[in-house]
Amino acid sequence: MSFSKVPAESKSKIKKAGQILIESNPDTIELTWARDLANRWRACHAYPINTFQSTLRSKLRAYSKDAIVAQRLKRMPTIIDKLKRYPSMQLTTMQDIGGIRVVLRSLPEVKKLVNEYKKNSRFIHELVDENNYIENPRSEDGYRSWHLIYKYRNKRNPDYDGLRLELQIRTRLQHLWATAVETMGTFLGQALKSRQGEQEWLDFFALTSAAFAHQEKTPPIPRFSNLTPMGTLAAVAIAESRLGALEKMSGISVAIQLIQKKPSAGEGGAYHLIVLNSLEKTVKVRAYAKEKFNQAMADYSAIEKEVVEGKKLEPVLVSAGPIGNLRKAFPNFFLDINDFTQKVRNLVSPK
Repeated sequence: MSFSKVPAESKSKIKKAGQILIESNPDTIELTWARDLANRWRACHAYPINTFQSTLRSKLRAYSKDAIVAQRLKRMPTIIDKLKRYPSMQLTTMQDIGGIRVVLRSLPEVKKLVNEYKKNSRFIHELVDENNYIENPRSEDGYRSWHLIYKYRNKRNPDYDGLRLELQIRTRLQHLWATAVETMGTFLGQALKSRQGEQEWLDFFALTSAAFAHQEKTPPIPRFSNLTPMGTLAAVAIAESRLGALEKMSGISVAIQLIQKKPSAGEGGAYHLIVLNSLEKTVKVRAYAKEKFNQAMADYSAIEKEVVEGKKLEPVLVSAGPIGNLRKAFPNFFLDINDFTQKVRNLVSPK
């Protein structure tokens, strides 16, 4: 399988490319150069996340069979937005350009997997940071998940050494919540995931997360720690009523246009390029064989260029195994919020 190599340019030039991408009026030639280098820098992270997730899948054989594993390269608009929001951050040190997501059945499974990684002395990759948002949920939005950030190491391919990747480990309930936030953010045209948007929606999701935390018997969302479990449910019901959230969420439906033809021999869908058109409410998915990774990256970059030019598209290149797993791993890109909606109905039910 052919993976993108680490760019030959120096780290200082890669940093410069990131700085050009966030300038208000960059020179056209410089911007073209910066986009190309940033795309190649992002693409080279596919190799470490691919080898990393292979180890992960073998670990998960001892877990529930319905565990979800997915990997993705961060979208360029999201990379640029993050560089703007955190001026001290550099493109070379952004820790989640390459990301792997694991969704497990229960909290004990999450803790077990985290311990397997942290206590494995033979694991060669360097743990450089850790954010346990389950024990320490974010107060502003209620986000809960467990993040482990690694520096990659590989004796056979040392060129990739030092690339950072993020492993997100979460329960099904935490996953439903997180992807619902992204879905409604897309539907409303607000960056709710980045804690930007109407305060009423941010509060609604923080309250639902607080209710889920009570259900999972984990520490409460700090700004709602004064509420009892019943008080939290009452607050969710009030917030839902003010927004008409259930009605809005129930109204989301998408016509999904998946590739129907069977791939020819040797061309299974190792990678999928998902393109959400939030205006037309359609989703298109293109499948790519392992050896077509470079073509997938080229198509990904081309669609992102259309986004920069003003098209309301949201592309992401992912690998989640069989195509049937895509909706489970990335329901937000299918505007699929049904499971979360049912959970909210249960929370606000008079029972």
